[in-house]
Amino acid sequence: MRKYASAMVQGGLRLTPQRRQVYEVLMDKMDHPTATEVFIRSQKRMPSISLATVYNCLETMVGSGLVKAVHVDREPTRFCANLQEHGHFHCTECGHISDIEFSETRGKGWKLPPGFLVTQHDVTLRGLCANCGTPSKTSNHSNANHSNAKPSTK
Repeated sequence: MRKYASAMVQGGLRLTPQRRQVYEVLMDKMDHPTATEVFIRSQKRMPSISLATVYNCLETMVGSGLVKAVHVDREPTRFCANLQEHGHFHCTECGHISDIEFSETRGKGWKLPPGFLVTQHDVTLRGLCANCGTPSKTSNHSNANHSNAKPSTK
């Protein structure tokens, strides 16, 4: 929580109970939840919190650098409390998002046009997670192993 307090104070922001609650939800289970998922989890501990407050808290945290917004295709924005440099793996079958670490040679193979300067990068790999990509997968595949899984459309 020191990181939370430090970032809030450095950004000139108040340490509100709602912001703290949203941050705790993100840190408790670092699974890239949507704002709605953060709201549902926050309500369990703070029944008076509103969806609008959760959105405002998340926006503030992204703006202050406490949390990263993860955009995958046209899906709802997800939120990542892992501030280490990393990318994401998105399972196209069940929707699960996992953090992926970069290798030591990350970026050395990229050829940018002369004079270009990278100031931010977002790397998302897509494919099948270990559960969805197993050879024994059937058309009745259960997504119960992923807490944020969505039903298959196949």
